[in-house]
Amino acid sequence: MSAGAAGAPSRRPPVLVLAMGVAFLLLVAALLIGSITSPEFPPYAVTGPRGAPPRKSLVGPATYTLDASSTVRWRTFDFRRDAAVDSGPWDLAFRRFHVIAAPGGGIVDLGRVPFDSVAELPAVGYLGNALGSDTTNPGVGKWYDYNMLTHLLTSKRHVYGVRTPGGMYAKVEVMAYYCKDVGVACVTFRYAYQENGTRRVVP
Repeated sequence: MSAGAAGAPSRRPPVLVLAMGVAFLLLVAALLIGSITSPEFPPYAVTGPRGAPPRKSLVGPATYTLDASSTVRWRTFDFRRDAAVDSGPWDLAFRRFHVIAAPGGGIVDLGRVPFDSVAELPAVGYLGNALGSDTTNPGVGKWYDYNMLTHLLTSKRHVYGVRTPGGMYAKVEVMAYYCKDVGVACVTFRYAYQENGTRRVVP
């Protein structure tokens, strides 16, 4: 080999640069695919009027789906009436992916546990809302995981304890953020509400 050939710089890019370029292109492709792919919505539908539940101390377990897609209006829910309500007392409110308690109430995160395994709620640990331009509740916080590729929210499947302004207790699990009726910000949750003053939330 001649001295000139030995001293000539290589024209081939380093393998690491090629690998990084391929990885970048794959990432861009994944983001583009995620942004244009329509999600397959869960088979939930917005819950319609179903009448007041029978008078008994434990309401539920029950599943409810409501439209929380407004960016300005909170959709309020009353455990005792088993319904989204426009007036009167309420216990939880939903707006997009935010969940808050009624004034005077609180929420505590019980972690990723089976819903049916929660028999009695704790006496302490309930957090009130953090008021601000975008009111939140640190007890429920980010109940979801966000997928950067698909831009979809999926439930962490945590169970939350709720103490109402009247001192009653409920357990809640947010199950989904999508439905066929509304699409995005259609929240499905299940709950069991005890109105006899105890913290026991199973039959």
